[in-house]
Amino acid sequence: MPKVKKFKKKISVAILIIGNEILSGRTQDLNVSFISNWLNNNCGISVTEVRIIPDIEKKIIYNVLELSKKFKYVFTTGGIGPTHDDITASSIAKALNVKYEYNKEAYSILEKYYGKKEFNIPRKKMAKIPVGSLLIHNPVSIAPGFIIKNIICLPGVPLILKSMIHNVKKYIIKGSKIHSRSINLITLESKIALELKKIQKKYLKNIDIGSYPFFRLGKIGVAVVVRSSLKKNIFKCVNEVKNLAKIKKIKEFNY
Repeated sequence: MPKVKKFKKKISVAILIIGNEILSGRTQDLNVSFISNWLNNNCGISVTEVRIIPDIEKKIIYNVLELSKKFKYVFTTGGIGPTHDDITASSIAKALNVKYEYNKEAYSILEKYYGKKEFNIPRKKMAKIPVGSLLIHNPVSIAPGFIIKNIICLPGVPLILKSMIHNVKKYIIKGSKIHSRSINLITLESKIALELKKIQKKYLKNIDIGSYPFFRLGKIGVAVVVRSSLKKNIFKCVNEVKNLAKIKKIKEFNY
């Protein structure tokens, strides 16, 4: 597949976490923050929505179809392993109305890794993916992920996902790099909420402003985070936030 050209525009994605173990609390999800940071820092892409669903075919089909229409890309995690409840690949095939078959390349990779004698039926299952998919190679446990249309399927185990994700980059269009700047103020959110709303409204088209309470070193404060693809916009907005703090006699917290 040829390399995708870079286009400087805003691109958003959704993450669909699939797994009963996440919903039950037995397993803590670590993938959302990692994928979000990786996309933002390496691809200029923002995660706009995250959903967590169980290993139920109807729910996977419904959510995959809905999200793939709303977003440029949908990242799924979990459900592409060898066990009976790993049904993500087969469910996506049904959602897209394509066949779910052994992929020759994946089959060859897995057979070579395990050896013919140890390449049993559960392991062979990991070579079955929707027809028309491209492989996302896995340097740790070998079993590949895949991409079909705008749906990118990755494993749920964080260590394995982290080792694979750089292989996703060649398949996706990159957006503009997102720059950010934080101003830490020793105050309460309620004391600056109205003024921040006015500043956000002024820069609504190209800047996102978030406020996050913190408690550090005995200080109660608010981290005001300004994000934009244009550095000059951030500079102007940060100055306005700092002027707001000056007018209200709010001190910055540097640590």
